[in-house]
Amino acid sequence: MLTQLIVSGLATGCLYALVALGLVIVYKASNVLNFAQGDMAMVSTFVTFTLLETLHIPFFWAVLLAIVGAFLLGALFEICLLRPVKHPTPLGLIIITVGAQQILYGVAGWIWGYDTKAFPSLLSDLKIYRFGALVISEVNLWILIASVLLMLALLLFFRYTRLGIAIRAMSQNLITAKLMGVSAHWTLSLTWGIASVLGAVAGILIAPITFLDPNMMLNPLLKAFAAATLGGMNSFAGAVVGGGSLGILENLVGGYLTPELKESVAFLIIILVLCVRPSGLLGRHYKHRV
Repeated sequence: MLTQLIVSGLATGCLYALVALGLVIVYKASNVLNFAQGDMAMVSTFVTFTLLETLHIPFFWAVLLAIVGAFLLGALFEICLLRPVKHPTPLGLIIITVGAQQILYGVAGWIWGYDTKAFPSLLSDLKIYRFGALVISEVNLWILIASVLLMLALLLFFRYTRLGIAIRAMSQNLITAKLMGVSAHWTLSLTWGIASVLGAVAGILIAPITFLDPNMMLNPLLKAFAAATLGGMNSFAGAVVGGGSLGILENLVGGYLTPELKESVAFLIIILVLCVRPSGLLGRHYKHRV
């Protein structure tokens, strides 16, 4: 039972980690907590749904087009809403993302309605695979595979490509990156686009196992914030570790204690981590001297 709970919790934790990675990427690059991350993912998931159900586009191409749309949505978000702001305060930037979240929520309800819809998927939650005593559903297996491949691709991108190195340089020291020839504006737009893509993939993976409506990403977004806080808001590895740990902890609490406490674990973690280690498990705490 322990192994079963850990594996199924790890699949859920991978979804939290994808959304948390988007939050961390944006925070490191622009020092913004993006509260619109979940609704950007929700809109991308609805776009996929429309391409599949209304236009009858094959699943692979529908997902690919939705991912391209998600990238453009994230880039346009930075260009149209954040870039024009002169000398913003952290609270002002947060209010902008909260306002964008409400706009996306309202537009999604206006276009697609607020009724729950079934998301078409090639994967089944009833079909299972057995690996000895371990049983895993087809959906969870592919969630694990897709999440790990995407995280590896992201790791290779940030470590070995010029654009990835430019994003890392800008997140560490903006002025030095500009002096080295990094175009800060377009690199920042690229960062927001990547974060939006991560959210879109998470939304497309979440929709078949839960539901599809404008509120679908509210709970995953809260859990992603908890995962990023646990691992460290300025650490890519921390987002992955935090997401996986949170998914496993939730399952263990639900399996061994009571399901009623399962949803409270994330918020308990936020409180404990902020009290004991505000920078997170793998995050860095910077001290400023005046």
